[in-house]
Amino acid sequence: MHERRITKTVRIGDRVIGGGNPVLIQSMTNTKTEDAEATAEQINELENAGCDIIRCAVPTMEAAKSLKAIKERIHIPLVADIHFDYRLAIAAMENGADKIRINPGNIGSEDRVRAVVREAKDRNIPIRVGVNSGSLEKSLLEKYGGVTAEALVESALREAAVIEDMGYDNLVISIKSSDVLMCARAHELIADRTDHPLHVGITEAGTLYSGNIKSAVGLGIILYQGIGDTIRVSLTGAPIEEVRSAKRILKTLGLRKGGVEVVSCPTCGRTKIDLVGLANQVEAMVQSLPLDGLKIAVMGCVVNGPGEAREADFGIAGGDGVGLLLRKGEIIRKVPEEELLSALREELDQMMDSTH
Repeated sequence: MHERRITKTVRIGDRVIGGGNPVLIQSMTNTKTEDAEATAEQINELENAGCDIIRCAVPTMEAAKSLKAIKERIHIPLVADIHFDYRLAIAAMENGADKIRINPGNIGSEDRVRAVVREAKDRNIPIRVGVNSGSLEKSLLEKYGGVTAEALVESALREAAVIEDMGYDNLVISIKSSDVLMCARAHELIADRTDHPLHVGITEAGTLYSGNIKSAVGLGIILYQGIGDTIRVSLTGAPIEEVRSAKRILKTLGLRKGGVEVVSCPTCGRTKIDLVGLANQVEAMVQSLPLDGLKIAVMGCVVNGPGEAREADFGIAGGDGVGLLLRKGEIIRKVPEEELLSALREELDQMMDSTH
């Protein structure tokens, strides 16, 4: 893992990104922002799952005004996603947005962009300049012969310069593409050309299955190089899945600690219990437990199970309709298959009781 790239620091509500601070997880609501109650409810669920910063679409003036009521019901910073209408950006900031996301190129005239920047500067609200491969300027498409990493970088820096030239540099930059390798290359290029914090993600990654694979590969390449200050895993699915995936990516790279890690073996011909179902049940069970740094191994057979589970705090080694429950590699007891989950939960409950 390369050393983290040190950028300027940017404060978003009560969170700080850049400057070597931890990489934060973002997601985006899929409720109607005009419905403050439903949107706030979803945001609080996402916060409980591990979301650090939330973004809401603001397509109407009603949505912009709804941010005030939403802010009163949530605890994490709120980003307003604005396109086309500069008045929505101003209204969003007036109603409590902690950050706004715009593309200066689609906001309109220089005067309109300047009005947005003036409001942000007066309130010291950061602006995220977002560029996607699907919205590149025609001049850059012609210059580079299509969408390229170099075109993405030039577009982002050009848009950021528009705001910087107006005397404001409280900025975050994002350059996203659904092409994983192009996106990774673009981040490598821009990291050498700006010290603004970077919001990283693979845009339009796809469904839960394909989107997770593309995001894990792309974000893994980028984050491993020390690039990135906030991330979003973009999935065609429930936002809570984005947060769970982002947490796992950060933990896998050693960029986030805490929580319970579940490891499990692939099934094989020796497996005589419902290992897939059991592993999924264990993973679901431990998500809400206040245990940090714990490792649980769910293994499919007694041949390799005890050895493979030795480095785990707790382990299950499956047998024929039964399983061994282990602690630190030592066998605690033999349990019928249908009781393995509850037996493991008992051990975890005892651990939690002993630490209080």
